[in-house]
Amino acid sequence: MSTGCKDNAQPMVEDDHKGEENQVELTDAQMEQTNIVIGKVEKRKIGHEISVNGMIDVPPQGNISVTVLYGGFLKYTEMLPGSRIKKGQVIASVENPEFIEFQREYLEARANNDYLKADFDRQQTLNDENVTSTKVFQKAKSMYLTNQANIKSLESKLRLIGINPISVKNGNLSTVVNVYSPINGVVRDVYINTGKYFNPQDVIMDITDATDLHVELKVYEDDIPLIRNGQRIRFRLANAPEEWMEAEVFLIGSNVRDDRSITIHGHLKEKNEDLLPGMFVNAAIEVEAQELYAVPEEAIVRFEAKQYIFKSLGKRREGENPMNDFEMLEITKGNEEEGFVAFEFVDETQDITSMEIVLKDSFTLLAKAKNSEEEGGHGH
Repeated sequence: MSTGCKDNAQPMVEDDHKGEENQVELTDAQMEQTNIVIGKVEKRKIGHEISVNGMIDVPPQGNISVTVLYGGFLKYTEMLPGSRIKKGQVIASVENPEFIEFQREYLEARANNDYLKADFDRQQTLNDENVTSTKVFQKAKSMYLTNQANIKSLESKLRLIGINPISVKNGNLSTVVNVYSPINGVVRDVYINTGKYFNPQDVIMDITDATDLHVELKVYEDDIPLIRNGQRIRFRLANAPEEWMEAEVFLIGSNVRDDRSITIHGHLKEKNEDLLPGMFVNAAIEVEAQELYAVPEEAIVRFEAKQYIFKSLGKRREGENPMNDFEMLEITKGNEEEGFVAFEFVDETQDITSMEIVLKDSFTLLAKAKNSEEEGGHGH
């Protein structure tokens, strides 16, 4: 029966007496039973957010392209885009017959070293005793020092391609070298298949320094003047809309694109293992606070998917009883901060500066107003 009454009451909200349907009255006695507080609407500094889109990325120096000196065949890798890696971890092994030749040259140079050193020492002694000519001594010295330089050069070459000279000196020669990660990070892309030959200039894979992830956001022309370094950024991944993370603006781009936008970079407040370069994000940048008319959250009530506040119409007498009248006015909610909500009236003719509204316990008035409607509808 009550459902029928509610249905009958609906047309009353839609008719010409809609204004009256949004009014409610309380006697002084009823008012005393509530926690209603009436007061002026005041301006407050409310944080203002700009909604933007972007992605997780790293600065250019955080991207490292892995190449192998002298090229070769990719013998083995388990790396895939998104693989997490630690500094010093083997990320690939490469085979190249040339590597054996470098090791042979190194062993040969080391073998020559003992003979050239002995000849140099002997010629120095003879030269000191004026037994041999200075020219012969200088030649022995030159050959010895040239070979010493050759050994050091070959050691550096072996280290560059990932071969330990000490291991070679001990007789362990190999055509295969391991490639190690220079950083803690994430594999961004892998370009060479196992078994495929690649040249020295070819990039095997790109890896990203996971410790330097940041958010890269696109801000359009109208909002650019509002952005400052140090402003708070709230962001969330497109596939996890409930989980907000925080960052801080640290770099504002200067190049304006064709679409009249610039790039804003934000440092992450906390590391997050789930974040990977290239992930898309929705974000809100908190720009300078604005002076806006705002009310406590409990001043606003929700009814049939719309938001309202109650305007105080003052007191009147009904017979012996003093009555307190209120009118329910539809609003549009703005930004919220520290329990206060900025708002505007849907009816722009309302003068927010002169009115008094219910600042606390508005829900009691909503319940009274809508119960009265149902009781009124019952009469119909």
